[in-house]
Amino acid sequence: MVVPTRQTVEILQLFSLMMDSEAHEKRKSDLVLTTAKHDYKPYAVTVGSGKHYICGYFAAFTNIAITFPIQKVLFRQQLYGVRTRDAVRQLQTDGIRNLYRGILPPLMQKTTTLALMFGLYEDFSSLLLRHTNSPEVVTRSVAAILAGTTEALLTPFERVQTLLQDYKHHDRFTNTFQAFKVLRPYGIREYYRGLVPILLRNGPSNALFFGLRSPIKQCLPEAKTYSANLINDFICGGLLGAMLGFLFFPINVVKARMQSQIGGEFISFGKVLMIIWTERDGKLTHLFRGAHLNYHRSILSWGIINATYELLLKVL
Repeated sequence: MVVPTRQTVEILQLFSLMMDSEAHEKRKSDLVLTTAKHDYKPYAVTVGSGKHYICGYFAAFTNIAITFPIQKVLFRQQLYGVRTRDAVRQLQTDGIRNLYRGILPPLMQKTTTLALMFGLYEDFSSLLLRHTNSPEVVTRSVAAILAGTTEALLTPFERVQTLLQDYKHHDRFTNTFQAFKVLRPYGIREYYRGLVPILLRNGPSNALFFGLRSPIKQCLPEAKTYSANLINDFICGGLLGAMLGFLFFPINVVKARMQSQIGGEFISFGKVLMIIWTERDGKLTHLFRGAHLNYHRSILSWGIINATYELLLKVL
């Protein structure tokens, strides 16, 4: 039997230590790769930061301050089916003091709504992309619909805005808080009168807006300067807003009629639509009365919103 020398034993021990060290390093390397493999997806898609909410808020604020008088003319046409010049005469009769009457509810509602629209869309998109394997276009459409449905929680603001803009209620209350107070005895359901048309409008319009925004911008001439990019954002937002405003105009007509009522029976969306259809002689052109003004207002309004939003995203 051969007895190993002391030197041989030391060499074997050293070789064993080297092998153990290599195995340990391999295990560490495998662990890092495994961790990276499992962690890659969450880091590839992260929940959006709060800046999307902030940008949406200030984009809406800028838009409301500029376009509120136009919106008021449009509302009178939707509610009473009058011509543009007649609606303008009504505002002239009301006087300059009442021109911005009712601006607080849309200011509160639109700023919050658009903050939720842009912010929740980004957050829902990130969460759904992380946890589902559906095609991205489907996932983002669902995220847009969920954001629009969440916006409907702010229906009371839209409800009060309708009442304040209707001249028939001028003598009943003079400000936003008084209007909320008048509705209180009727219960929480009265605040949400007109919820169905809002749900029918918000989800689909959000899905179309976010789904078509990038393709439309890609069709525009390439922007090589900062100002050209801003103009492209304005055109993209304006075209989308005008298209969607026209498409969902009849729904807004029904919503305005439903929300102009205080108390009484809650009539269904379909019945209110048929009442308006009968009142306007069963003519589609009469149902779309005011749509041309809404088209031009939407170009300006959504152009401002989209351009301001994209500008603030770059600044913040």
